[in-house]
Amino acid sequence: MKLCGAAILIECLIEQGVKTIFGFPGGAVLPIYDELYKRQDRIDHMLMAHEQHAGHAADGYARATGRTAVCLATSGPGATNLVTAIATAYMDSSPVVFVTGNVPQSLMGTDSFQEADISGITMPITKHNYLVTDVNKLAEIVREAFFLASCGRPGPVLIDIPKDVQIAETEYEPLTGEENTNKKWIARHPMLPVKPEGEMLEKYKAKVEPRILKAAELINQAQRPLIYYGGGVIMADAQRELLTLADLVDAPVATTLMGLGGVPFGNPRMLGMLGMHGTHAANIAMQRCDLLIAVGARFSDRALGNASTFAPNAKVLHIDIDRAEINKNVTTSLHITGDAKTVLGLLLPKIHQNSHEQWMHQVNSMAEDYLSNELFEPRKILQAMASESPDITVATDVGQHQMWTAQHFPFSHPRQLITSGGLGTMGFGLGAAIGAAAGSDGQKPVVLVTGDGSFRMNLTELSTMAYYNLPVIVVIFNNGTLGMVRQWQTLFFGKRYSQTTLDRGPDFMKLAEAYSISGVRVDNMEDFRKAFGKACEEKKPCMIECMLDIDEMVAPMVAPGSPIDTFCLN
Repeated sequence: MKLCGAAILIECLIEQGVKTIFGFPGGAVLPIYDELYKRQDRIDHMLMAHEQHAGHAADGYARATGRTAVCLATSGPGATNLVTAIATAYMDSSPVVFVTGNVPQSLMGTDSFQEADISGITMPITKHNYLVTDVNKLAEIVREAFFLASCGRPGPVLIDIPKDVQIAETEYEPLTGEENTNKKWIARHPMLPVKPEGEMLEKYKAKVEPRILKAAELINQAQRPLIYYGGGVIMADAQRELLTLADLVDAPVATTLMGLGGVPFGNPRMLGMLGMHGTHAANIAMQRCDLLIAVGARFSDRALGNASTFAPNAKVLHIDIDRAEINKNVTTSLHITGDAKTVLGLLLPKIHQNSHEQWMHQVNSMAEDYLSNELFEPRKILQAMASESPDITVATDVGQHQMWTAQHFPFSHPRQLITSGGLGTMGFGLGAAIGAAAGSDGQKPVVLVTGDGSFRMNLTELSTMAYYNLPVIVVIFNNGTLGMVRQWQTLFFGKRYSQTTLDRGPDFMKLAEAYSISGVRVDNMEDFRKAFGKACEEKKPCMIECMLDIDEMVAPMVAPGSPIDTFCLN
């Protein structure tokens, strides 16, 4: 059948199983929106208030569901508004296909109205990007983009489509079941890491067998092993293999921020998060272990502290799908490049049942013992949330509230935490929460834990949340300041609070009323429990503002550049 480029794009998205597009229209994508209108019975579009938050919503959708998400924006400022969202997805390996319109090719390079070289701008922050110059190639580009976004280490892919390509017509051939294979894309990208299957798996087994045997030898000889895992385990769906490994090795487990939920909080092997705001147990165990088994983690600076003093007594076995992460920040004793589920599946039969009773007792004795009280402070608020609804999806913005959430909410399953780790994007949270809620078809409540500083950056999306009646519970930790920046100013800058005190509007309760969202302000645990319980029961958009002390701090904390077992704040 003969279709225009815009119609081909939408047909290909439907073909790829896309149910919802997040976006904001403009002149350079009007042909695409017209074709969306004609197919609204087959694919939904969620209109956001800003392109950046449309990108974050798609990102949140992808993180919560594990499926590739789609974001659509117009040319020029619409496209450049996506840059922060694209970089956020890139840093955290989130599979999102970003589609932008552009001016007709005849106007490119003339500084025409709303023209921007978005493919050039985003080249360093995309896994791959395309400028489509021929409508005949559009369908294959869309299909390849979805493959690239989701294969191996996931990431964002951008497709920039000039307006003349959108309106040009060509023959469109729907994808048949026999053609729906990734083989040709793998052949086209032979250096791209993918999960091996079939004949490729047999070749991979033969290739890595010597390293598997060496890894097993290292593990079976260790006396103080520690398993450290990250988001790569969740993306590979390798949680069961990781726990089996921990039980065989008889080793404690530490996690990155992005790995939270991969091992349930209540598991006796779980030491918690590692790094600047990691637990005492995780940080000290890292410095005392003699073998570090790192799986699906990239050794970011927030986890390492001082890289030269990191795990000084340990041999390092690093398992990761991305060869670029091997020996980048930490020198390994042995590495295995591959999908975490595949590698662990090959490794497990080679591991003896070990016992490290003394080591396990030693690391467990380092765990913090918090006293129970009724003070209105972040730890108690988060514990009350978990008590009321332990399986709820939790999105965060970035700052103190993010670290409190990571430290004190007992995450029990993968994809339960939706947060910006690598880029640390303030303003990420509300869009991401909307995307996560949309991913469950609005059936599962999502909590956004945010700070008053971060929430000012995305509060326009309350209109989206209210219009689509999404069950998002916004919990604002309002301490009247840019809390994490103030904490650093307190500890490292002589309490010179330059431009961090937020002694200004808005009144969040009046804001909630303006968007026809129920809102309640609380300053004690009894009122919070009542408000949160009601919100979970009603499953409607709402806001709970928690009034906190301006000097509440995140503890423990390791000073930047210090060894991770030397705490500046306990």
